Amino acid sequence: MSNITENIKYLKSRLPSSVRLVAVSKTKTRDEILEAYHAGHTIFGENKVQELLPKYEQLPKDIEWHYIGHLQTNKVKYIAPFVNFIHSVDSLKLLAEINKEANKNNRIIPCLFEIHIAQEETKYGLDIEELKTILCSEEIKQLQNISICGLMGMATFTDDMEHVRKEFRFLAAGFKEIKETFFKTNSGFKEISMGMSGDYKIAVEEGSTMVRVGSSIFGDRIYS
Repeated sequence: MSNITENIKYLKSRLPSSVRLVAVSKTKTRDEILEAYHAGHTIFGENKVQELLPKYEQLPKDIEWHYIGHLQTNKVKYIAPFVNFIHSVDSLKLLAEINKEANKNNRIIPCLFEIHIAQEETKYGLDIEELKTILCSEEIKQLQNISICGLMGMATFTDDMEHVRKEFRFLAAGFKEIKETFFKTNSGFKEISMGMSGDYKIAVEEGSTMVRVGSSIFGDRIYS
């Protein structure tokens, strides 16, 4: 049994059934992804359109592809025919483009708004007030081919896990506020995508419903 298979089984055995595991397969080969797939895993996350397209073409069609990286508006058309989830919406312009391309493909694409929670300027995302402005806009009411399902955030890259916990807690509080204000009767608004290989346990404790894990799946064996 390979490390990938063992790691998948280990992670799934320790995650609550309410939390979805997104295997971050960026830079990974077709064969590595197939190993995880044959271990029973079907949800994979990619952060570059040019990497995702050939993988979609070459790999089994029951794979659920999540786009988790910064997405440029001019690249949306390439993934709109098949992408299952977009985690990283950071502007109304991008959301409108996703809606336009989803409409062309007769699809409704589930999306998450990316919230900037880290103390790192290099990370993308909106703040909660910017999101409220978008959600109050007339334009968003016209977008019929997207489904807003929740929020996503990336914590600061640090060894200070209490700091990371505070950022996850902030995102969870933001989710609750947005849910109560804008989506109170919408059962589809339910996802908090937060937590990666180094901090997913804390993220789950703070309310994550999706964790994006790469190195703990495709790297070395993660248990003794």
